[in-house]
Amino acid sequence: MIVRTLAEIEDTDADIKTENWRSKRIILAKEGVGFSVHETTLYAGTVNDFWYANHIEAVFITQGEGEIEDKATGEVHELKPGSLYLLNNYDKHQVRPRTEIKCVCVFNPPVTGREVHDENGVYPLIVEETA
Repeated sequence: MIVRTLAEIEDTDADIKTENWRSKRIILAKEGVGFSVHETTLYAGTVNDFWYANHIEAVFITQGEGEIEDKATGEVHELKPGSLYLLNNYDKHQVRPRTEIKCVCVFNPPVTGREVHDENGVYPLIVEETA
């Protein structure tokens, strides 16, 4: 059993900070459970282009409001507490928070924590060595 708190992750190498967002990686590939779990904060007024070409991501909004645009279709969806979006087709998307958004994100395959978004908003696929 693994039990962690966000306080244990804050200001460690599992707490990734950018000018647009902050991601606290709670469960990573090294745990060997087949997915990773993050608490992500998206800052109000930012524009965030993402494309997880190598990962499926589910995002559950717990706080804040904004919108997400499907870059392939131009379709825009409102985001608010209780909303979930699933990027099940490796969807290119843009998230535009009107207020600070807090969300819980689940990635499959799991991220290792060493990934960095490239110029297209893509995380490379990094495979964690198993013990």
